[in-house]
Amino acid sequence: MNKARLEAFSDGVFAIIITIMVLEIKVPHGENLVALKPLIPVMLSYMLSFAYVGIYWVNHHHLLHTAKQVNAGILWSNLFLLFWLSLVPVATEWMGETNFHAYPVAAYALLLLLSGSAFYVLSMHIQKKNEFSKEMISVFDGLKRKSVYSIIAYIAALILAFINTTISEVLFFLVAASWFIPDKKIELALGGD
Repeated sequence: MNKARLEAFSDGVFAIIITIMVLEIKVPHGENLVALKPLIPVMLSYMLSFAYVGIYWVNHHHLLHTAKQVNAGILWSNLFLLFWLSLVPVATEWMGETNFHAYPVAAYALLLLLSGSAFYVLSMHIQKKNEFSKEMISVFDGLKRKSVYSIIAYIAALILAFINTTISEVLFFLVAASWFIPDKKIELALGGD
């Protein structure tokens, strides 16, 4: 099967997720800077989620770029990833509206855990369906390691949310930072595309 429809659909879902998140931000009541104060946790939550959705979009693009062909397993695992990411606006608003209370932070960690697991599953389906060079197999091994470390961090963030939400937030930031720049080895293994 051709992957063009998969890429187009996925890009549309990513765009809708970001649009929904920004539409959930309410206009401040008042005309001075004090009116912005209640929006600080909402904006912080939005910025974190925007970064995560952007990171998933960029890495998803790089991952799909490696696939020469797709099958039903790839299509369904991609939908599995998009399902969890589509819930990001809900968790984002809940976390921001409650000023990063323990339960919303834990829910956000769970959502990131499920999204990260789904990305891992998608990468495994792509690797299984396509034949790759030794260089690309090495890239996939690196993706696996990074995914496993991320999943462990999300589990820790989920548990620690009930002890200290700041530690969970730091873990969110550290995982995001580790994925912020996609692995250049993908581009090199594919000939610099």
